[in-house]
Amino acid sequence: MEGTAKTGRIVPAMSRLAILSLHTSPLAQPGTGDGGGMNVYVRELASAMARAGHRCDVFTRADSPELPAEIIVEPGFVVHYVEAGPKADVPKEQLELLVPEYTDRVLTAMTTLSGAPIDEEHGGPYDAVHANYWLSGLAGHIIKHELDIPLVSTFHTLDRVKAEAMPEEVTAGISTRRDKAEADVIGCSDAVLASCSVEAEQLVDLYDADPGRISIVAPGVDHAFFGPGDRDQARRALGLECDGPLLLFVGRIQPLKGAQVAVEALSLLRASGTPASLVIVGGPSGHQGEATLAEIHDLVDRLGLHDVVHFRAPQPHELLSSYYRAADVTVIPSRSESFGLVALESSACGTPVVASAVGGLTTLVDDGITGALVDSRDPQDFADRIGEILSSPLRATRYSTAAVIEAQNYTWRAAATALGELFDELVARRLVTCG
Repeated sequence: MEGTAKTGRIVPAMSRLAILSLHTSPLAQPGTGDGGGMNVYVRELASAMARAGHRCDVFTRADSPELPAEIIVEPGFVVHYVEAGPKADVPKEQLELLVPEYTDRVLTAMTTLSGAPIDEEHGGPYDAVHANYWLSGLAGHIIKHELDIPLVSTFHTLDRVKAEAMPEEVTAGISTRRDKAEADVIGCSDAVLASCSVEAEQLVDLYDADPGRISIVAPGVDHAFFGPGDRDQARRALGLECDGPLLLFVGRIQPLKGAQVAVEALSLLRASGTPASLVIVGGPSGHQGEATLAEIHDLVDRLGLHDVVHFRAPQPHELLSSYYRAADVTVIPSRSESFGLVALESSACGTPVVASAVGGLTTLVDDGITGALVDSRDPQDFADRIGEILSSPLRATRYSTAAVIEAQNYTWRAAATALGELFDELVARRLVTCG
């Protein structure tokens, strides 16, 4: 595409970045509400970027009157709570209406009272804007043109991918607006970040994205927290009294994540003589979250599993490692996953993963080497693959060792290094214009 001339100022090697995360704070508890892998992604990547010397200002919406204007997470990493709409929870479906106010507030924070770039004495001008999710993309698109700085976009989930995976869940009006917004933002982004090759292909095939502007930057895992450990000790620490095999589901409770499949697979395993139990860690999310949670509880009761299915509230991220270490198998029956941080974290802890063969999960789980991929959503297929691991200690040990080794390739430091190099390239290029 054609470009417009840059401002011509000399950009330092270390950049000042405006990171947009409108609909959820990176400091919010993952696993409930709108909090999930994106929270972890924004927080950990901003932290790694700050430790590499960049200055990262994350702008998120203030959804509580008790929140401060800003929180300094660590040197170089500040979270700003922007007033846009009521200081209360707002359904994600209604947040698009708050984008204009959010955008204006962020622009005000990024410039002086006269609208000029901030001088060096007060932190210096911003070198780029990094938008996360389509709602932030709407704001980032405007900010790019107002300040003449590069726009980098990470979508985390894509509407057209979700529509293919769960057409019954698509709300016509929202889907139409989101679909168009994603296409517009992709078309004007100076770089679009994909977590893996599968997501990059989806961007090209479904949105006609320019392959030359797609950069694959894989998320990482904090190996200081997520690593192998003693299974029995982890179970004692968590108060999990179970002598037999333990399955684990971690994620938001919503139709997309498929916790019901894990429950049904457990029932089939027990019917075949495997005395397994299941822990579900997560809370309801989205407009169908509460109904989905009620359906899972009903399913547990109907199958007579109330003594062997344990529900746990969302956990602080670093404490999830104990759950991974306590489990024999982590089950991920999602209908769609752009990446799959749960699979990566479980692998880092040495717990084999049995997952749906969708999206980024196909790049994280090496079928028959580090875990198993299931091509269907049939609980029997999941039960069969889980059973193969539980019935063979040798296979389980081999998967565990291979998973830990593979997970070592994913670090937030590597992600930050790749993103820093990308920003260095972008500030030297001409900006992409809307075509």
